[in-house]
Amino acid sequence: MRKIKLIWDFRGIGAEKTAEHHEIHLKEYIKAEDLSINITGFEIKNELHAIAYMVVEEADMISVRDALRPHRGEVYS
Repeated sequence: MRKIKLIWDFRGIGAEKTAEHHEIHLKEYIKAEDLSINITGFEIKNELHAIAYMVVEEADMISVRDALRPHRGEVYS
């Protein structure tokens, strides 16, 4: 089954800290919902752009998307 990487974009001076903090909430959601995959992270794209992400099974993507409203998604490899 394919895995989908759900992505939240954060921009501005505090983007790095916001993305880092958002990952904490993603981990809490995974635990609360007992999701099968536990892949999360945050990446700094540049000084004014950072992302937080979580990876979900394709079958779980719609329910997680509707609950957490990510900005975008992509196939995870």
